[in-house]
Parts: sequence; C-alpha cells; structure tokens
Amino acid sequence: MSADTEYGLEPVPSHARKPFLSLTLVMLGLTFFSASMWTGGALGTGLDLSQFLWAVLLGNLLLGAYTATLGYIGAKTGLSTHLLARYSFGVKGSWLPSALLGGTQVGWFGVGVAMFAYPVQKFTGADAHILVMVAGLAMTATVYFGISALMVLSAIAVPAIAVLGGYSVYLASDSIGGWSAFAALTPEEPIDFNLALAMVVGSFISAGTLTADFVRYGRSPKAAVLITLIAFFIGNSLMFLFGAAGAAATGQADISEVMVLQGLLVPAIIVLGLNIWTTNDNALYASGLGFANITGFDAKSLSMLNGLLGTLFAMWLYHNFVGWLTFLSAAIPPIGGVLIADYLLNRARYRDFANAQFASVRWSALAAVAIGVGAGHLLPGVVPINAVLAAAASFVLLSRLEDTRAQTVNSEGA
Repeated sequence: MSADTEYGLEPVPSHARKPFLSLTLVMLGLTFFSASMWTGGALGTGLDLSQFLWAVLLGNLLLGAYTATLGYIGAKTGLSTHLLARYSFGVKGSWLPSALLGGTQVGWFGVGVAMFAYPVQKFTGADAHILVMVAGLAMTATVYFGISALMVLSAIAVPAIAVLGGYSVYLASDSIGGWSAFAALTPEEPIDFNLALAMVVGSFISAGTLTADFVRYGRSPKAAVLITLIAFFIGNSLMFLFGAAGAAATGQADISEVMVLQGLLVPAIIVLGLNIWTTNDNALYASGLGFANITGFDAKSLSMLNGLLGTLFAMWLYHNFVGWLTFLSAAIPPIGGVLIADYLLNRARYRDFANAQFASVRWSALAAVAIGVGAGHLLPGVVPINAVLAAAASFVLLSRLEDTRAQTVNSEGA
C-alpha cells in the first residue's frame, strides 16, 4: 500500500476511487468561489439580461468542455496534472508547470485568506491579523486529511452556499420588482461581449487546468466528464447569477456586501467563509501535488507547509502580489492545451505509468506554452481560448519535429 495516501507520485488505484456524488461536491466546492460572484456582478452591471445569460452559458460551456477533457484524461489514467505533464514536458520539464501551478495556488490561497479576513473585519470590527491566522490555520488543518476532508467540507459548504445564495437572489429580485425588472435594466457602462466571454472563461480556466488532480479519483472517465461539466457549467453559472442579481439590486458586486445590505450579516460571513474555504483547500491540495512532483516528498506534508506559508504571507500577498499572480495565471491555460494534445496523440503511452519511459525535457512543450501565452495576448478574440488552442496546435507540430529530429540523431549515431 502506498505511503502517500494522496497518490502524489503514482496513479490512483481502483480501490481508492470515490463515489460520484462525493466528487461532484468536491468540484462544486472548487467552483463555488466569491471571485466568480464578483465577476458576475461586473457582468450584471455591464450587460443586459439576454447578453448576460448568453455570455455565462457560452463561456461556461467552453470552460466545461476544456476541463471535462482534462477530467476524462485524469480519470482514465488515474494521474494528477503533474504526473501527466511528465509525458508531454519530460520529467524535469514537468517541474516548470508544477512550479507554476503549485506556486500560484499557494499565492491564491494566501490572497483568499485575506479576502475572508478584510470583509469580516469591516463587518465585525475584529482584528484582521487574528482573523487571517485563525482562518489560515483552520483551512490548513483540514487539508491534512486530503481528498476525504475535501469531500466532507464540500458536503457541508456546497448546499449551504446554494441555499443562502439562492435566498439572496430571491431578496434581490423581490426588492426591484421581480425578474421582469431585471430584464428591463439597461447597463450604464456596457461591456463588449467578447470581453464578457473572456471574463467568464478566464474566471476559472487556470484552476480548471488542475481538474485532473481531483477527478482522477472518478470511478470511470464518463463519470469524471459529467462531474466536471456539473461543476463548471452549472456550478460556475450559479455563482455568476448570484453575483449579477445582487449587483443589479444593490450596486455592489461583492456578494458579502450584498447580503449585509439585505440584513444577512451572519449568512454573509458563513457564505464568504465556506466559499473561500472550499476553494482554498482545493488550491492547497493541488499545490502539494505540484511540489511533490518536483521534490519527491509526500504531497500531504507539502500541502500543510504551503498552507502555513500562505497564511504567514496572506496580507502581503493580498496587497502586493495579486497583479503578479494574475500575470502568472495567464501562462497556465496553455499547459492544459499541451496536456490534452499529447494525450490525444499518444494515448497508448499512458496505459502503463510504472514502466513508461520519459524524456528529461521536451522543449516542444515549453515552446508551445510560450506560443500559447503570446497568442492569448496578441490575437483577437477570447484570450484564454486562443492561448489553449495555440498551445495545443503548436505542440502537435513542434513535437513531431522534435521526434523526427531525435530519430534522425539516433539513426546517425547507430
């Protein structure tokens, strides 16, 4: 039996796979996040109702298709994102995506802790430093129990967020005269539809690249696909709806602010806390897997260490590092494009991880990521989609050239 109960360095065996409902709640816990509500609030004030619904549904359908593909690969192979990267990036080459993915997740964990502490300080007058330490340590403690803790926490948090968020939407609708009043609202500062679509897709495509870390526990690839679609298409859409309704009724994009204005102080703190807790624990869990791939150490211990570091630097990260984290996150979607492309090209290689032969570094994958980042910034259209597609397409071409060159060198050497 593996000493690493989270299978950070090996495929998840069949006996450790988890039930459909439990994994669905874990993935909903990931996508039920305050930042999505804030983005929904921005869209709700910048689009009319028809545009808003189209942007949310189309954007989350694209996001769902991307993450479901990664989820299928994760469940089919039982491998984390970082072990999958060994095939496409090489063993040492995979350290780059692992460091990027793991590092940004630790950073966002710290930012998330501060995102909880500052509003609660504003509402209650409690000391923000104490709130950061208590919240950060509590979130770190639960990740000790790994995927099992994520399932229990999500089973509590997801229904609570759905009920309280839904009640807030009901109050918002009632306060302005019902859904017909929402439909009649005209945005004062309209948002371009392509930008709105990019905001929806971009809201979770970075974290969505880590989908395999969680649904590799799925009992079948089909189940993993359905779980992922529920989380990213339905769950994320709900978060946008919660945020948009509150913003339209109160002018506030922050769901916690909306609920306080609605006289729901305690529910506001509960929703904010559970929202951030579930997503933050997923972030810590994924960060441990990333650094386990680099160091070979136990993923659980690394997750705990990352939680302590994220807590200690939470306020500094919140005030100084959000822009840098956003910049780094732009490099993450192309990694998913490379992972998908390599799996589609070389599925037979993924059947036996224990005996697989890996290159040290595959420069084609690193170059494809760079091309994907460039395409995302330079080409017109939806930035994260451009980045994923450009990385995948360029990897197909560059990997073939790399393989051809390696065969030529080997034949000449022989």
